[in-house]
Amino acid sequence: MRYEKMSSFIVMDIVRDAQKYEDSIHFEIGQPDLNPTPKVKEGLKKALESDKFSYTESLGLLELREKIVKHYKKVYDVNIDSSQVLLTPGTSGAFLVAYTLTLKHKGKLGLSDPSYPCYKNFAHMLDIDPVFMNIDKSCDYQLNTEHLKNNKIDALQISSPSNPTGNIYSDKNLKELIEYCNKNEIAFISDELYHGLVYEKNASSALNFSDDVIVINGFSKYYCMPGLRLGWMIVPKYLSREAEIIAQNIFISAPTLSQYGALEAFDYEYLDSIKDIFKERRDFLFNELNEIFTVDAKPDGAFYLWADVSKYTNDSFSFAKELLENIHIATTPGIDFGSNNTNRYLRFAYTRDIEHMKEGIKRLKEYLKRG
Repeated sequence: MRYEKMSSFIVMDIVRDAQKYEDSIHFEIGQPDLNPTPKVKEGLKKALESDKFSYTESLGLLELREKIVKHYKKVYDVNIDSSQVLLTPGTSGAFLVAYTLTLKHKGKLGLSDPSYPCYKNFAHMLDIDPVFMNIDKSCDYQLNTEHLKNNKIDALQISSPSNPTGNIYSDKNLKELIEYCNKNEIAFISDELYHGLVYEKNASSALNFSDDVIVINGFSKYYCMPGLRLGWMIVPKYLSREAEIIAQNIFISAPTLSQYGALEAFDYEYLDSIKDIFKERRDFLFNELNEIFTVDAKPDGAFYLWADVSKYTNDSFSFAKELLENIHIATTPGIDFGSNNTNRYLRFAYTRDIEHMKEGIKRLKEYLKRG
């Protein structure tokens, strides 16, 4: 059965197990601890008072889709139409639509190793075959056209900034990948969920280089609205109607109240303050962890550090369990993200405040010294 191919999402097991300890330090979960702009709460209250409990159309609220159109013009200087925007239940809903839209039964989806584990699990749900291509610090954790030349695929999924490494695809590489895919009739899917949480480098959208791409984003990370379960995708105009039909059948429409709340999410001054907080946290955790483990590179975006712990273990899963049981520090073992030397890595999320992380670093240093 196709479900036998799916792997468990280990980090969620660790989240559950960490609840056993009142003093747990949380580096495991990839959700912000910060609230969205207060305007979102006002939008939700207004929607509740107006009894907004019905479905929206399957594409989503036109008013919100138009705000997303304006966002892409403001931030990326690209022109899209509201008919190309589809609101989804989290980005998970967007990936299911994107894969159904672009891949046939037993189609081949190109993914990097390491990468976000749900990509391959969604593929298995749909009887799509994931094709993994190894990336590491030698290629700055980016796929490139040489990877594609050596693998036959029907669609390519990239993530920039990425989970788990926080790297950003360069404009040159992104352009070359898109051109290669367009030339070879390979669908190009770009996960841009962590856009906005970008620190020194620029993160271009795939839409800066082609109209014939699918871009996925959402309100969970930069906008600090993970529990509202609201994402979006942008598709080429010629795929808009087909994407809408798929969405109608999978989920009818995204959550209505969440869409009304998200109307107020584009508060750019507030969002700048969110980015500044995460940048400060990144700088703190990178400097501290780099004294203990080996961090391949300072992350350019998102809120994760990919730490090589091989000086202490070659079994990051057992090591993560050991740290949780003995010093109540919750981390994510690298094997959640693939099999390309991932047994040597832990992912640390800097989604809690610096004081919280300081306590974790203190415990970690003392424990490893006793080792």
